[in-house]
Amino acid sequence: MNFDKRILCIGAGYVGGPTMAVIASKCPRYSVTVVDVDQGRVDAWNSGKPPIYEPGLDEVVRQGLGRNLFFTTDIARGIRENDIIFVSVNTPTKTFGAGAGLAADLQYWELAARQILEHADSSKIVIEKSTFPVKTAQAMERILMSRNDGIHFDVLSNPEFLAEGTAIRDLVNPDRVLIGSRSTERGLKARDELVAIYANWVSRERIITSNIWSSELSKLASNFFLAQRISTINAISAVCEKTGADVSEVARIVGMDSRIGSKFLNASVGFGGSCFKKDILNLVYLCRVEGLEEVADYVEKVVRINEYQKERFVLNMLSAMFNTLAGKKICLFGFAFKADTGDTRESPAIQIARKLLDEHAEVVITDPQALVSAREDLTDVEWGVSYVEDPYEAVRGCHAIAVMTEWNLFRELDYRRIHDLMVKPAFIFDGRNILDHQVLYEIGFNVYPIGKRPMSHF
Repeated sequence: MNFDKRILCIGAGYVGGPTMAVIASKCPRYSVTVVDVDQGRVDAWNSGKPPIYEPGLDEVVRQGLGRNLFFTTDIARGIRENDIIFVSVNTPTKTFGAGAGLAADLQYWELAARQILEHADSSKIVIEKSTFPVKTAQAMERILMSRNDGIHFDVLSNPEFLAEGTAIRDLVNPDRVLIGSRSTERGLKARDELVAIYANWVSRERIITSNIWSSELSKLASNFFLAQRISTINAISAVCEKTGADVSEVARIVGMDSRIGSKFLNASVGFGGSCFKKDILNLVYLCRVEGLEEVADYVEKVVRINEYQKERFVLNMLSAMFNTLAGKKICLFGFAFKADTGDTRESPAIQIARKLLDEHAEVVITDPQALVSAREDLTDVEWGVSYVEDPYEAVRGCHAIAVMTEWNLFRELDYRRIHDLMVKPAFIFDGRNILDHQVLYEIGFNVYPIGKRPMSHF
């Protein structure tokens, strides 16, 4: 089949796979190839059962497979045969050297750039699709422009603004699509090529163009603003618990202010995921490198409050359960960092589980999608953790339940049956405030929400 455009994506992860599947779905005249070094991951995509869980993803992938959506490990061929290349590789926080714990680790990004440089035999448009530090595009340009054989590379920034659990909906109906480019004639022409791809299904007023540095910084700034709101309401939740205020009522009242709005004002055990913490620390590092120490301190406080919220959650459990968790069995309801995903990266449940184990508690984990990832996250733990798919079996003989993930499944369980299966007195620590606390209290549970007065029988 003769395709109008030939698109390659390097990286078949949480961003690359879903994004390319939607582009293939919305642009049937375009060939879309996704390449990854992980053969198992590629095989999973090609089977029609993606290696990641995302509502609606399976159907979109199956629509395109073999028609105009292809997954492969042959990166050299992909680079040669495609003219538009999205780079969607992992950019974790560095664990070594300068900037360890703050800066992004760009080794996979540089490898991708050098592979493009090595295998390209015609001019390409190269698009940053992962979240990169500001001025990464400039570094990529310097690598790619080291050739002097007449082949040109135009680098664009196209940050993703996906929320896991709603990624397909976000891709099909985005708030905005952001494209950053150079203001040169070639840069603007490349930008228009990318605009034309999204214009197949996104209205033109939602496709925002900017200079390339504004585009890179906007992703970091957006995640900082969102995380800041979560940390703010979580800080208020601590005050609520000390004063008898109800954080849900406070959030509703504050959210009615049109200058503030109601979104991201749900108190919880803390935020997780691959982006918030990583992007905020990246912004901290940028500020420190540029000598903006006061700004860096302010930004970093958002992460510190998030860590404090998780520590406070376990301390509340310890205090409520007679100042000892040793020998007690605690069931974690959920391990994914949010509902409707199997992703556990930076999930609060990881730290909660480890802190409970430090207190010599026994931890039972149940989650409809994330048990495999939970095992990987706690692979170094030799004793004290079990993984049970059925929540009713998971709670059998437990002293307490800690709600970690806001899965609808946990709202719909028979808590009278659960209460009968547990050791008495039975405790529920609702780290997401998703359950009916009054009903639970009447059943016989001692209920400890976030940011609200506990409901205890003693």
